[in-house]
Amino acid sequence: MDTADLGLPVDVPSTALFTDRYELTMLQAALRAGTADRRSVFEVFTRRLPEGRRYGVVAGTGRVLDAVENFRFDADVLDFLAQQRIVDEPTLGWLADYRFRGDIWGYPEGEVYFPGSPIIRVEGTFAEAVLLETVILSILNHDSAVAAAASRMSTAAGDRPLIEMGARRTHELAAVAAARAAYVGGFTTTSDLAAGFRYNIPTVGTSAHAFTLLHDSERDAFTAQVQAHGSDTTLLVDTYDVAEAVRTAVEVAGKDLGAVRIDSGDLLLLAHRVRQQLDELGAKNTKIVVTSDLDEYAIASLAAAPVDAYGVGTQLVTGSGHPTSSMVYKLVARAVSDDADAPLLPVAKKSMGAKTSVGGRKWAARRVDEQGVAEAEVIGTGEVPEQLADRQLLVELVRGGEIVAREPLDAARDRHIAARAGLPLSATQLSRGEPVLPTEYARS
Repeated sequence: MDTADLGLPVDVPSTALFTDRYELTMLQAALRAGTADRRSVFEVFTRRLPEGRRYGVVAGTGRVLDAVENFRFDADVLDFLAQQRIVDEPTLGWLADYRFRGDIWGYPEGEVYFPGSPIIRVEGTFAEAVLLETVILSILNHDSAVAAAASRMSTAAGDRPLIEMGARRTHELAAVAAARAAYVGGFTTTSDLAAGFRYNIPTVGTSAHAFTLLHDSERDAFTAQVQAHGSDTTLLVDTYDVAEAVRTAVEVAGKDLGAVRIDSGDLLLLAHRVRQQLDELGAKNTKIVVTSDLDEYAIASLAAAPVDAYGVGTQLVTGSGHPTSSMVYKLVARAVSDDADAPLLPVAKKSMGAKTSVGGRKWAARRVDEQGVAEAEVIGTGEVPEQLADRQLLVELVRGGEIVAREPLDAARDRHIAARAGLPLSATQLSRGEPVLPTEYARS
């Protein structure tokens, strides 16, 4: 399935310069040394989860596939590299024909992960695989951080819907990616139209305080909005006096008013007061939406309040305090020679600090207990133990350079809900703690 089958725009610009210069300088040196064609295995993983987090969420996989497919060095890009003398002529010639022709395996989007999980495994020649490091990491680190925050917020919200509304709090392109990641993590809608256009995420939005201030009175503003959008609209009631605004809103829209939104003040107290007032006015089906710098803790604190939906911006698009997932892209195995059939040699960096890694081409499986609840993330090299054969986590994403695993975004969203439900109940606790599953290494 290609992007056209999903109803998505297909004109994606080249991603070839979404990279660090040293990847091209390594390429040039490897081409000169005759080692560029050695079969290599790179893996994406994180050594630790952000402090206090119980699990991570894989997000951005679909965007990674788009980026790999569009990693092309066109004439303008090659001219830039030549003018800046970044690489020599032989390397420019090699880049002109670049296409990733290797294989990529990974955790499917929406799956959860833990320290050491081989989230993505890229296999190909050293030359073709090393170039993808930065673009893969930039996507996964950002999107997975947002999705993890979204997942925590959605567990705190329970059955109440969440609206992503953080576009004005981040870079304009990051905003689109953040809306996509939030949807994977459990949000239901976005205010960002670019995200709605690009990824078919449902969009919502009615009015801001500026619309009320534009008019001579709050009543005039409410009347204009209801006349334009019907009584099912959402009226913003905290520009002046909340109680007076609620009264006016029901008088203008009637008892079938769709919702009111509260964007400031003591949300817990106001939600109770507004619910009581709406019921007394006969607008018992009118919903209450709250916004105003919410995070997962604020959402949890409103669990007993008569709130029907939450709108979240800044804390969501910045990963709720953890804007990156600290993922790395490391060479874990390479062929002993340029021979296509040469055996792979495990390799790993040795370090005095915390930057150690485990060599070898890895598999991953999730062991469950008698009740079907996950109890360990098992990672190993070599043969997969028979008892874990049907619990493997990596799926084929790219085969011989061809994308084989595109899917609708709803599939990733549904997968996350299922994956999170399969974790121990303590995974949903917002209090600080260790990863909910231990990582075990099975040596071959």
